[in-house]
Amino acid sequence: MKFAHLGDCHLGGWRQPELKELNFRSFQIALERIAKENVDFILIAGDLFDTAYPPIETLKETFDEFRKIKEKNVPVFLIAGSHDYSVSGKTFLDVLERSGFCKNVAKFEERDGKILLLPTIFENVAIYGYPGKKSGLEVDDIEKIKLHDSPGLFKILMLHTTIKDAIGNIPMKSVDETKLPNVNYTALAHLHIDYNKNGRVYSGPIFPNNLSELEELKYGSFYIYDNGQIKKNEIKLVDVASLRYETNNALDATEKILQKMNDLDIKDKILILRVSGVLEKGKLSDIDFQKIEALSKSKGAIVFLKSTSKLHVAESETESEIFDSENLESEIQKQFEEKNPNKFNDLIPSLIKSLQTEKLEDETQSTFEDRILSESRNIIENAVQKN
Repeated sequence: MKFAHLGDCHLGGWRQPELKELNFRSFQIALERIAKENVDFILIAGDLFDTAYPPIETLKETFDEFRKIKEKNVPVFLIAGSHDYSVSGKTFLDVLERSGFCKNVAKFEERDGKILLLPTIFENVAIYGYPGKKSGLEVDDIEKIKLHDSPGLFKILMLHTTIKDAIGNIPMKSVDETKLPNVNYTALAHLHIDYNKNGRVYSGPIFPNNLSELEELKYGSFYIYDNGQIKKNEIKLVDVASLRYETNNALDATEKILQKMNDLDIKDKILILRVSGVLEKGKLSDIDFQKIEALSKSKGAIVFLKSTSKLHVAESETESEIFDSENLESEIQKQFEEKNPNKFNDLIPSLIKSLQTEKLEDETQSTFEDRILSESRNIIENAVQKN
């Protein structure tokens, strides 16, 4: 038996046309390679699209690719992810399925406080699935799942979620993988990481989905299962060039960045510029990013991306309490509570603190966002239970 395992395609997700095109090209290349591998079927473990309602052009291109797969008589089994899931249940995944291009295997019933997953049978394989949801809401559900048994068949469980072993000590809500139903292969997506352990595999994204992932992952991936052998396939389309510049002077930053760029080989590469520091002279608008981008294009870069999230303006000292952020925050909170009395107002400080949490150095953007949402949700849930 041989099958392909993809996930986190996020088609239509990038704002920049060049990256949106690279993202889709990675998807095409993955399908072209899979076709040459003569697989029996394809699994897509969630987030085929970056949203439940992707742009029309993205839909047209995606339907064309699925049509090619269908013409090769290769079935596709999928589930929704946290991005293309909809509470209403109405997404374009349904349109794909009704067109005969794929089969959504997320079939289940609630019985006696448990969620019974029903199998989709294909030849000698039983495929089970449960969809991802916004803010990790699927985690509690997954802890309740059981399988409607399929004796003698090769069992595959498709999930779009976070498992504990994959995130280490990062404090976020996750599924204890040791308590999952016993299957032959667990096809995972959601975490954009390289993970393959004990038959539990995160496919990784088809293409990096944000600036940090471009630097860390550099390219996309998918997996091929071939009679017990699990092999990662990397999709290397273009290289990424990174330039980091720390400064305290915005007035001369532009020229110094341009000088550094002249020494870089960025032809046919994605250029990422990260500017950091505490500005003592000038302000952010004094840095001419248009001029920097123009040079990057003249040197042949595919696209120019910048990050100034760690560039700050030095704060002037003052004795006036009106600029004391803590006092100002407390005053705003006090005024809000007076105008909006509610038994849950006590949660405001905890929620603010949770939302001020900083991203860990080795943490991907998607994991960071999930952790923030998970912590905030736990604060609210605990308060509701006490009341």
